[in-house]
Amino acid sequence: MADSVELPGRLAILPFRNKVLLPGAIIRIRCTSPNSVKLVEQELWQREEKGIIGILPVRDSASDETAFASSPVLSQGGGSDSGKIQVNTSDNNKTDGKNLQEVIHWHNRGVAARALHLSRGVEKPSGRVTYIVVLEGLCRFSVQELSKRGMYYTARISSLDMKKAEMEQVEQDPDFVSLSRQFKATAMELISVLEQKQKTGGRTKVLLETVPIHKLADIFVASFEMSFEEQLSMLDSIDLKVRLSKATELVDRHLQSIRVAEKISQKVEGQLSKSQKEFLLRQQMRAIKEELGDNDDDEDDVAALERKMQSAGMPPNIWKHAQRELRRLKKMQPQQPGYNSSRVYLELLADLPWEKASEEHDLDLKAAKERLDNDHYGLVKVKQRIIEYLAVRKLKPDARGPVLCFVGPPGVGKTSLASSIAAALGRKFVRMSLGGVKDEADIRGHRRTYIGSMPGRLIDGIKRVGVCNPVMLLDEIDKTGSDVRGDPASALLEVLDPEQNKTFNDHYLNVPYDLSKVIFVATANRAQPIPPPLLDRMEVIELPGYTPEEKLKIAMRHLIPRVLDQHGLGSTFLQIPEAMVKLIIQRYTREAGVRNLERSLAALARAAAVRLAEQEQAASVPLSKDMHRLTSPFLENRLAEGAEVEMEVIPMNDNNHELSNSFRVASPLVVDETLLEKVLGPPRFDDKEAAERVASPGISVGLVWTAFGGEVQFVEATAMMGKGELHLTGQLGDVIKESAQIALTWVRARATDLQLAAQGINLLEGRDVHIHFPAGAVPKDGPSAGVTLVTALVSLFSKKRVRADTAMTGEMTLRGLVLPVGGIKDKILAAHRCGITRVILPERNLKDLAEVPAAVLGNLEILLAKRMEDVLEQAFEGGCPWRVHSKL
Repeated sequence: MADSVELPGRLAILPFRNKVLLPGAIIRIRCTSPNSVKLVEQELWQREEKGIIGILPVRDSASDETAFASSPVLSQGGGSDSGKIQVNTSDNNKTDGKNLQEVIHWHNRGVAARALHLSRGVEKPSGRVTYIVVLEGLCRFSVQELSKRGMYYTARISSLDMKKAEMEQVEQDPDFVSLSRQFKATAMELISVLEQKQKTGGRTKVLLETVPIHKLADIFVASFEMSFEEQLSMLDSIDLKVRLSKATELVDRHLQSIRVAEKISQKVEGQLSKSQKEFLLRQQMRAIKEELGDNDDDEDDVAALERKMQSAGMPPNIWKHAQRELRRLKKMQPQQPGYNSSRVYLELLADLPWEKASEEHDLDLKAAKERLDNDHYGLVKVKQRIIEYLAVRKLKPDARGPVLCFVGPPGVGKTSLASSIAAALGRKFVRMSLGGVKDEADIRGHRRTYIGSMPGRLIDGIKRVGVCNPVMLLDEIDKTGSDVRGDPASALLEVLDPEQNKTFNDHYLNVPYDLSKVIFVATANRAQPIPPPLLDRMEVIELPGYTPEEKLKIAMRHLIPRVLDQHGLGSTFLQIPEAMVKLIIQRYTREAGVRNLERSLAALARAAAVRLAEQEQAASVPLSKDMHRLTSPFLENRLAEGAEVEMEVIPMNDNNHELSNSFRVASPLVVDETLLEKVLGPPRFDDKEAAERVASPGISVGLVWTAFGGEVQFVEATAMMGKGELHLTGQLGDVIKESAQIALTWVRARATDLQLAAQGINLLEGRDVHIHFPAGAVPKDGPSAGVTLVTALVSLFSKKRVRADTAMTGEMTLRGLVLPVGGIKDKILAAHRCGITRVILPERNLKDLAEVPAAVLGNLEILLAKRMEDVLEQAFEGGCPWRVHSKL
């Protein structure tokens, strides 16, 4: 840096808008406007030596620091602002066809700058020339006259720097010396702070020791961020003392700001942990939201949750656990990962009915019996057991009664019976379906460590019903399964054991909950799939199904009124006689329950609804025409007079019989056989099916039990040329296949005694036997078809037909004994539905006939068999003709 600079009398002026270049500072600019490019080309680029130009601050809001005013013509003007030159410019030439006029406020002091580096570039694709110039501020100057040279400005200037003699005189001034020491001390302190913080400052110390003090002040201040006004004030400080004083003030202010920021940072890092820092920031955020009126009510929610928990009536040990969890929640922030899960958990604890129970009214057994009779027809034994259960509850309300499990086919009223128990007890009813449940967590809940965890269905049902003593129905308990996720049936062992469910532990809840006040009722279609330990905890009550007479009563008392109400009809629109209901039961719905019967009645109701809707639409057209014809003259007269419209009573006489016919209610639709066949289609069943299918030898009628009740099963056997093999079809299980093998073995062993083959002759010599169970798409298994298989084989080999009115069931041994089987009531009801009049049963099943309704037994002939010979004696017409000759 030169100690002194010789300035020419006139300099080219480059305006700096809203920015100041101080002596000693180095700046890099990019010139893009035509005016600045022209200045750089003529004053700097074309000169061999490094040229000098003047930098003059301009007060303007334009963003382009090197942009000139649009006017190329200048006229001198005076400004009223102190320290500024106001130049009024106007353009005599037209740009874009418009005259532009602008006022530029030039500062009267500037800085001469030397070009340290120049580079030229061309923009693509416009081809515009640009320059990048690195300038160094040299010294201050004052503008004496400002004029225009071509496309840029020039000024006649005078230097403002002190002479050497004047400088030496000032340096000896004690005030200047004191200011210099103060400035250097402050600057050195600033350099030390920056060196510790940024690990820099070595070159700055050298600069501090070598550069003269009056230039050092400008250099230091130029490196700070200052406002435009402060920069102008520093530029206008011609007096060295004033300049040094201002520089010291700016350096000290910058130093203090660094110290305060560092102090705050150290204090925060030393005293606040991460969570405390978040807490502090959130407190500030909450205060800001309160000022903005956007207050967050998280604290109010937590307080409301605490009050709700206090009123929940938790046991002392659980309340302590809840308090610990609540204290943990208060310490957490809403944005933390575990906040929501902890809050949902506490809400569950607060929502659970720990003490809230339904107030049971005094049990009226007579009213309960009437309610059961009104809701369910028949089921005498089942309703008697429920009355016994309620009687025990009346004598001892806190008695631990057994868990009732209603087992029966679909549509017999298992679920509605449980609802009736709840109504009789005056308790709330909640149903929990277990069909298809294979995850143990559905019963016990998920642990809270898992994402998306939730309580089990039991706790969720208790929460929904809102009392701790509801009647809970475990529906379809035989449909649960087990896989890698556990065994739900095993999880129910604790639930249904009165000694264990006092402290039922849900994995999500993680605290014991008392289920002993809950009355559990279960339903199932079959008892076999239920695991024995679970079945041992329940009292099984079988609902085998309804007789045709019971179905008729149910349809007339319950189903028809309900169907009419569901379809918006009444007895005045649809009438279904008892005879037609009987035909529906006999020909269209052979089932244990009444669901298909209700569907058939609903089909008839829909047909009646269509007819009624069509009649109303047809009647509405003539009615509207008649009303228009009758009332139009009257309305026209009234309106013509200008009076209010009044109502006119039209007498009903012979003259307006058409109108009366329009209001007449249509005759009700009475269902007959023609309409029945039109709506429901051709009959699906008839009483002649058994006689037609047993018309040839080798066919017998058996009785089987399914999950949908009892069914009639035909067994067909035939012989053909072969090698003595046995073929079985009909999608059979292993047990029924073994029964067929036993039956064939027994028949072959008794072939001679039954006169089926001569002595010493193989019964299967040169032929195969094929046994088929029709309805091959339905799986079949079980031992109860043994006697039916033997009867079909004997009929086949003897070429005698089995009686068409006889059905049989029973398991047989290899020695010919007939063993008892289950489902006797269902099987007898199925035989009765299909028109069978004679049923052969094992002798040891005699005790099961007590469950069969007397009306059904009165229409059947029950035949008991102890051995296979007894079955054959009753199965063929006229007895067993070969038994006289046999030695059995």
